[in-house]
Order: sequence, then C-alpha cells, then structure tokens
Amino acid sequence: MKRRRGSPPEPGCLRVWAAESLVLADRWRAAPCSGPGGAAAQEVRQQREAFRELLLKMRGLPAALPALPLELTVLYNSLLFTMGASDSAIKEEAEGIRQGLLRVLEACGACGQDLSTEELWQKVLREVTVEELQAPLHRLGALQAAWWLAASRLGSTAGLFRLLSNAEDPGRARYNEGENELLSLLKAWQVPAEEASLPLVQSAEDLKEILCTTAAFLQGLQELEAGNFPTALSLLQEAAGGFCSKKVLAQIYTCLGCCAQRMGKPQTALQHLKRALQVDFQCLPALSHVAAVYHELGETEAELQALALLYEALEKKPPEAASSSPHFLIRTELLVHTPILASLLRHHHPSEVKYLLAQRCLQDGRVSDAVEHYLDFLALLQEGLQQQVPLDGDSPLPRIPEVFLEAASALEQAGRHQDAITLCEEVISRTTDLIPRMLRVEERLQQPECPSPGAGLSQQKESLCCLAWRAAGYLHQGWSWATLGESKEAITQFSRCLGDLLRVQIYGTGIEPTENLLPEVEVLQKIRLLSLIGRGTQFLELGKHKEALLDFQHSLQISPGDPAAAPYLVQALWKLDRKREAAAQWQKFSQSPPGEEGQGRCAGPEGPVPLYLASCLQRAAFPGREALAGSIQDYLGTSNGGPAS
Repeated sequence: MKRRRGSPPEPGCLRVWAAESLVLADRWRAAPCSGPGGAAAQEVRQQREAFRELLLKMRGLPAALPALPLELTVLYNSLLFTMGASDSAIKEEAEGIRQGLLRVLEACGACGQDLSTEELWQKVLREVTVEELQAPLHRLGALQAAWWLAASRLGSTAGLFRLLSNAEDPGRARYNEGENELLSLLKAWQVPAEEASLPLVQSAEDLKEILCTTAAFLQGLQELEAGNFPTALSLLQEAAGGFCSKKVLAQIYTCLGCCAQRMGKPQTALQHLKRALQVDFQCLPALSHVAAVYHELGETEAELQALALLYEALEKKPPEAASSSPHFLIRTELLVHTPILASLLRHHHPSEVKYLLAQRCLQDGRVSDAVEHYLDFLALLQEGLQQQVPLDGDSPLPRIPEVFLEAASALEQAGRHQDAITLCEEVISRTTDLIPRMLRVEERLQQPECPSPGAGLSQQKESLCCLAWRAAGYLHQGWSWATLGESKEAITQFSRCLGDLLRVQIYGTGIEPTENLLPEVEVLQKIRLLSLIGRGTQFLELGKHKEALLDFQHSLQISPGDPAAAPYLVQALWKLDRKREAAAQWQKFSQSPPGEEGQGRCAGPEGPVPLYLASCLQRAAFPGREALAGSIQDYLGTSNGGPAS
C-alpha cells in the first residue's frame, strides 16, 4: 500500500508523548489498588481521562506512520481503561477501535469510511505491511475480540483471528477436525512482544488468556442452552482450567454442576457445586442448586440444610470481595453476560428461600417447622415483599393466595384450626370482588387452526384461579369446623364452596379424561369432589344419611371409582339399611383393577393437585375401611356368599 505523504510530527512531540504514556502506565502499575471499587475505580477513571487527553493531542495532527505505533498503543491503553471503568464492554470501545483503523488507512493513503468493522480489519491486515505496525495492530485486534466476545459475536471473533494467524503464517491457521476452531485459533495466536518504549497497562499475553477462558465459557453456555450437554461439559471444563478470578471460577463450576444435573448425573453435579462453594462461598446460586439436586434425589434433610444455609447467608450483608487481579482492566466477568448465565446464577430473595423451606417442610410432613416458616413468610408480606420480589417465571413463589392456603393447610395439620379459618377468610375476602357472577369456560383446551388473541383467555384463567382460591378457602374452613366438632358450621362452609362452583358453566364434549383438560378445571373439579365428601361426612355425623348419600353419589359422578368417595357411599347405604346395595357396591369397587380408582377427571394428567389441597385430600380419606369391610364380609357370609334382602 502506498504511504501517505503527510508531514510527520516533530521528533520532540513524539518523545514528549512517549514519555507521558510511560509515566501514565508506570503510575497505574504502581497504584495500590485492591479491587474494582472505591479508590481503585476513581484511579481507573482518572487514568482513562489522562489517556484520552493524550490520544486527542496525537489525533490533532494528520495520521503519520512514524507516530502510529505509539498512537495505537495509547489507544489500546485508553480503551482498556474505558472497559475497566464500566461493568461490561461498551459501544465506545468499538468506535475507538474503528477510528484507530481508519487512522492507519489514512496514514497509508487509503480510506475505509464506508466499510464495516469486519471489512476494515480485512483491509488493514491484508494491505498494511509496515513491520512497526504489526504488533500494535495485533494488540488492538485482541481488544476487538474482547468486545465481540462480550457481544457473543463468536463468528466475527474467529474470523478476526483467522486473519491474524494468516498475517503471521498462512500455513498455520489450520486446526484438527473435532477441535474447537475458535479456541484453536486463540491458542495459536502469537502474542507480539511488548516493547519498553511502548508500555502497556495490561499485557497482550494476559489478554490472550482471558480471551481463551471467555471463549470456552461462552461456547459452553451456548451448548448448555442448546442441550448439547457433553460438548458443554467439555468446554466448561476447559474454561475452569483457564485464567480467571475466583468469582468467575465458582460461576463456571456452578454451570458445570447444572450441566451434570441435566445429564442425569446428580452426584457429579454435587461435586461441581461443592467445588464452586469451596472456591467462593459467596457464590450463593451454587448453594441453591445444591438444594435443588438434593430435592431431586429425595434427600429432604440435606435439602433443608442447604436451604437453611442459603437463607442465613442471604440475610447477612456479604463482604465486598477483593479482586485477586486488581490491575487487570479486562476480566472474564466483564465479557460474559448471557441470559442463560443470568438465569443459572439468579440470586434468590431471602423470602423466596423462606417459602421453599416452608413448602418442603409441609410436603415432608414436618408440620411444626412448616407452620413456623409460613408465619415468618407471611410476616415478610406485611413488609412489602411483593414490591421486593418480582414474581417472574424463575421465582419459586406461587401466587400469594396459594401461599395463604398452604399456610392454612399447615395450621390445620398442626391443630390450629381457628388460625386456619382466619387465614382462609382473608383469601375469601380478597378474591370476592375478582370473580364474575357467571363464568362460562371450555372444559378442554382447544387448538384452533389460527391462534386467537390471548387476552380473553388470560382473563378467564385469572377468574378461574380466583374462584378456585375462594372455593378452597371455604373448603378448608369446612374441614376445620368439622374437626372442631361444629358439623352445622362445617356444612355451611362446604355448601358455600359448592355454591361458588355453581358460578362456572363448564361445557365440553364428554366426561372422558383427556390430556387437554384445562388445569384450572381439574382443580375446580377436585375442590368440588372434596367438598361433597366433606359435607357428606358431616351429614353422616348428624344422622342425615339420605343427604349424605346424595353427596357421595354426586362425588362419584365427578370422579368414578374415587377411593375416598366409594367407601363413604357404601357406608351411607349401609346406615340406610340398604345392605344389599352396599355389598354390591363394595364388591364392584373392590374388583376394580389397581390404578383404576380415582382416575376420573380429577386425577390430573398435569400432575398432583396443588399443595394447598393436600391436607383436604388426607382428611377426605375414609377412616374405617377395615371395619366396614369386615361388616360386609360378615353380611355376605351369613347370606351364604351372596347378598340377601
């Protein structure tokens, strides 16, 4: 390429600029910085402004080849401080690199204003052959790679290092089949030697190591998100062996643990996650993943211990972590910002962990502990928890009425029935105005050829949820009053529950179970079933056997062969002295193949019923099955093996 015929800066100017650059670099190296915050951050900003001022002086003159090695070095140092003063790679750095390349072309008598950044690099590296510019250009290329990696432009980064490798040795830019191309190119890149007259505030050798770690980390995360777990594991292990801070290393081990968990290797996952905590105990997302793995393994005691540790750690104000590499302006943590990493490293609010403790204790039957945790959580609600914790898709928190109902369920099981009734009254009062007088819904999910606007469906689902919560409140109150021996009050609450459910007109094509049954409809049907059983049991307590029989018959229409409703029906027939029918029904239910009972529409193809209904399911279980079976067998025996009138 033809050189520009502009007059170069005076040698005296070059010497002054070089001396100023050297002083700035030495001052940074000697600065007693202990980390990226406080005084260190102020020092970074001051150095950035000083290098910017020096760069502006140099660019005040036309670009000239003798001054370009120093100018590109000052640009390199200036951009390092620009990135170091931010939380991530920023646009200003990309524009600074572009201006540097244009200055190189200007000095060589060419232009490239209309070229993209990739095209600029191609033009400069292929056409500029001045030996003195090769090392500064390579260092600037490493900065460009850092910015592109931060933007997840892995292809652009590989293309740039392909150019850099070809510029050094056209025959060396090859990599073996099966190797990762980007990592191979980065490792093969020959770092230009640092010159004493052109001091650097961060060496290109260190920058190369950071680029290798970042490239492995980013690609590992991409493969993890794509579900290519063996490849992800290999890349993340490569990153773990790279150059990074303890904070990043702990994050990489956390990702390795999540990858192993998704591969169905929970013990390996635990090893990686524990390693993350050994490296950096402040990596609390690793502790939350440990709890999740123990939950998957069914090791409840270990899971609860992990959650308790997590809650305790979140309650404390973490100490400010000192940087293990205070003078590294570009670090891996500045370059890796992806949605999947943010998701894997999501920090839970203490209240979310408190809820998980309550939920797991309730599921495991640790009622007293569950009550304590639920009450603590409800106290946090009074402090404005809803404003503190976003109820997004990643949050373990259910809707607040469900938490109230779960707490009521725990209180019931702990024998605190009046407290449970009070909590349910809160749910009932807060949902009353949110339920329409009549709600007409499809029984099953429809799959139209053309998708329809979802606003109407969303509002309908919200109304169904509110109705389910209110009805469940009445259901819990009914069972609580029943336990307290107040059968009439219990019947009133069960009847209110059933009355609420009459607001919904459910229409469909039949009563057969289907995979497309609306989950909200399933819950409503289960609540109706449990309420009918509950009211029927209280009618039995009051000696109203005919009313009880009607409720049990209706419950079996909802869920044919239900294991709770069926024996109650037999008991009602027996108390009405309809022993022949009772025996026939008993034989019918007893002969049902295992697994058929309870597989009506309330069984729920989507999984178990909500946790807040679990205690009601337990209460609805028939308590005297063996005694009833004995009575019927005696009756059949005295009737010579067959029912008699």
